[in-house]
Amino acid sequence: MTIIQLEYLLAVANFGSFSVASEHCFVTQPSLSMQIKALEEELGVVLLDRSKKPVIPTEAGEVVLAQVRETLSEYHSIKEVVKRFKGEVSGKIRLGVIPTIAPYLLHKFLPEFVERYPKVDIEVREMKTADIVEALNHDKIDVAIVAGGTCGEGVVEQELFNDKFYAYVSPRNSLYNKSNVRIEDIDINDLLLLSEGNCMRDQVIELCQARRRVPSRYQFESGQLDTLMRIVDTTSLITIIPEMAVGFVPEERKRQVKTLFKGASSRKIALVSRRTYAKRSIVEALRTTISEYK
Repeated sequence: MTIIQLEYLLAVANFGSFSVASEHCFVTQPSLSMQIKALEEELGVVLLDRSKKPVIPTEAGEVVLAQVRETLSEYHSIKEVVKRFKGEVSGKIRLGVIPTIAPYLLHKFLPEFVERYPKVDIEVREMKTADIVEALNHDKIDVAIVAGGTCGEGVVEQELFNDKFYAYVSPRNSLYNKSNVRIEDIDINDLLLLSEGNCMRDQVIELCQARRRVPSRYQFESGQLDTLMRIVDTTSLITIIPEMAVGFVPEERKRQVKTLFKGASSRKIALVSRRTYAKRSIVEALRTTISEYK
């Protein structure tokens, strides 16, 4: 049994394909297949169900893979320990960011992070929460910036900051002349929501429906907050936006931003990674930089 064999096995499990795994591992497919076959023969069990598309682990494979992830994490952490001892932050980091955070936060900390840590290569992807969870589990990204508490078990979550919710109200809406808006005063039929798959949509629905158990109709949905805000500008509707988006509201539209009464709700912004993740020095550098420039 070798580290290479374990890495090849994990790659196939993550990508569900021998060909994609071989490309990821920079090895020919026959070589990768041969190494995994040798590992199976040594252990005396079949680890991968090759009849399925995508390829999936067998029951024995699931048990072995749980240990493989722990083993590879400890193996790769040796280099990480040495880097920390030398005070060096280097390597590649693949960062996922949800759409309701990316446009309002990335530009604040990324330039400083790149300048401060020139030996780190950073790759950023905008992704919905469900896709982030899948990507973390299959080693397609290393770390992500999300709304806290939305990724389930199996991740390490580091809180970055609190992001309050505000109402963004059309001048033609009856709530426009109020400085503070109560959740129970919002006509749910006037409320614009993000499309399904955006965790902020679920938070807003929970916030509103928990106060009033009434049927609701959502006539407009979008994957972008900016789109919802533009619809509000040209209708008599209302939407909910996070605090980090408030700074991007044009000065002439500032009066449309209303505080939710008594700080009705907010979301925690967090940095998440797998529990078995090894690049702790880069993650810590990222966390520190974001906290300084949020």
